[in-house]
Amino acid sequence: MILTRDVRFTIDPFQSKQLEGYNPYASKPATTGLGLFFELGVEISGPVDEATGFVVNVCAIDQSVRDHVVPLFVDRICNCYSRSRNLTLSDLDELLRLSRRHLSDAFNANHLGTLTLKLNPYRKMALSVEGEAMVYYSEKFEFAAMHKLWNSSFDKDKNETLFGKCANPNGHGHNYIIEVVIKAAEATALNPISYAQAVETHLIDHLDHKNLNEDVPYFKQNNPTMENIAKFAWAQLSNSLGTKRLHCITVWESDRTQCSYYGH
Repeated sequence: MILTRDVRFTIDPFQSKQLEGYNPYASKPATTGLGLFFELGVEISGPVDEATGFVVNVCAIDQSVRDHVVPLFVDRICNCYSRSRNLTLSDLDELLRLSRRHLSDAFNANHLGTLTLKLNPYRKMALSVEGEAMVYYSEKFEFAAMHKLWNSSFDKDKNETLFGKCANPNGHGHNYIIEVVIKAAEATALNPISYAQAVETHLIDHLDHKNLNEDVPYFKQNNPTMENIAKFAWAQLSNSLGTKRLHCITVWESDRTQCSYYGH
């Protein structure tokens, strides 16, 4: 069984002593105004305890993070701000590794898995130590496009049966979301600016406000499904980002439907 708990906290970089807060769903500790908001996802795996029905009591996860992890963040962030220094991905990488060290013995025999730090609603980084320790970084991008799902080897009735409204002869549109995850052994190898530029130039510019069936050569031969869009994205980005760094691509065509692709 794998349990994941998201712990939210906000840090005022100008105060070493943080306000405790009363709403852990939103943030604890909190601030009275603007602050730096974080959400740390803690993954725990293990058997379900027969007496409690828990893998781990989530209150214990919350308390461990607030007792042992939040002070690490407060110290590093306040130190950076006092020196007018930017908080880099390398700082966050180190904080995740320190956090893991502090949490490693907090949950008895249960296994501490991936730690995921949400930097904003559309950007996150994660630390996994399964095998070789790896840092993962991702952002979400959007594009609007239209498509028609159709297989010319099928007759009209079969196409309409298989693809339903997606077989509309005039096509239809989606506001797609795509998340591109890259990985490296150290955060110093990850550059968010060049990464985002590569995704925009080599992928989004080819898809945004396009008729996928007509404007993108790949989809003249392949139905522009979510699955094939993910495969196309992988092919487009594998050279610019590198196949050793490219980890996963996820495509949403609605908030209920998504597909992830991990390469060949």
